[in-house]
Amino acid sequence: MNQTALSDVAFQNMGDTAFSVEFATKVDRAANARVMALHRALRNAALPGVIEAIPSFGALVIQYDPLLTSRAVLQEAVAAMLPGLKPSQEAGRLWCLPVCYDADLAPDLAEVAERCKLSPQAVIQGHAGGRYFIYMLGFMPGLAYMGGLAENLQLPRRSAPRLKVPQGSVAIAEAMTTIYPWESPGGWHLIGRTPVRLFDQNRPAPILFAAGDEVTFRPVARSEFDAISAQVTAGSFNYAGLEVAP
Repeated sequence: MNQTALSDVAFQNMGDTAFSVEFATKVDRAANARVMALHRALRNAALPGVIEAIPSFGALVIQYDPLLTSRAVLQEAVAAMLPGLKPSQEAGRLWCLPVCYDADLAPDLAEVAERCKLSPQAVIQGHAGGRYFIYMLGFMPGLAYMGGLAENLQLPRRSAPRLKVPQGSVAIAEAMTTIYPWESPGGWHLIGRTPVRLFDQNRPAPILFAAGDEVTFRPVARSEFDAISAQVTAGSFNYAGLEVAP
């Protein structure tokens, strides 16, 4: 892949109709703030031919229609935006999601507690006591990579990934936590489950989260978990109630 450096930013090919603008190769909140600032600037500029801009930890991937524009034209326009970017580490919306940490919904909780030399309750308190920043969405629709996990809860991914992780599973790995929006394979440690659906094509905005949002977790008893699950299934759950004032 060809790569062109501009100061501390690199432009890298991503196939015939896309390229990335790379600010960092590691998870870094300051670099991510620059990614999101460029994302906003590109959206506001409404450049002809841009199909989609996809933010990640340290880069913005720009996909374009080659019949309407070119890589050279877009790269020049993006390069002109870089000096005027106004990065902000302020998050977007703040969400508070219910999570049940009961043993049958948290198959790895006891092992995580043992490996971290904590009690299961301490793991729950540590996880639910965090405030997590969404760096990016990926792997599948609605799956958010959330940074900010307490250091005493950080473990490598499982050595043997599961073939099936239940929808709504709340998981941790390394310095991150996430929620599986679909049943899928996965190698993170499962420590709870939320009844909330992160992707629902029947909602006006099918994906609940966006990059730049923040998330907190509220431990709930199994009875409340089941009650919310019933509302979600019936289509009567109020998702707007999950968004709270920063």
